[in-house]
Amino acid sequence: MNDIVKPPAGGNAVFMRRVIELSRESMNTLHGGPFGALVIKGEKIISEGTNSVTLWNDPTAHAEVVAIRRACTALNTFQLTDCDIYTSCEPCPMCLGAIYWARPRVVYYAGERTDAAQAGFDDDLIYRELPLPPSRRSIPMVQMMHEEATRVLAEWNAKPDKIRY
Repeated sequence: MNDIVKPPAGGNAVFMRRVIELSRESMNTLHGGPFGALVIKGEKIISEGTNSVTLWNDPTAHAEVVAIRRACTALNTFQLTDCDIYTSCEPCPMCLGAIYWARPRVVYYAGERTDAAQAGFDDDLIYRELPLPPSRRSIPMVQMMHEEATRVLAEWNAKPDKIRY
């Protein structure tokens, strides 16, 4: 996984314009922040997502996560290996994690995280917290019942009928 993958040539400006339009719609309808995302398979839009954090009272309802959830439901899969993601801004750490779990071919983005920070969406704290050991993070993280939890993971590892993801 250390190899840098060369993305498919270009990207589709029509899809990126739609993402930017979605971000503006999200902002103007007060459904959430000014962010939009699409999941594309071939040349077809599989799903759209807008930031719906304040609409749904859900801090995980970022545009990319919403689009990924909808695409996985539409395609009846938990991985988007044959899909591309278009997003109006460089993904935040949560969305980046969701993207890696979804395993798309490529992500096309418009704005940079510094642009989002200038608009009041500063994810820098999270980027700084990630490499810290849990005991040094600004939100206290206290480990409990480690042995019990690792037993369940060992059972999973030995389970012959598990679905890997």
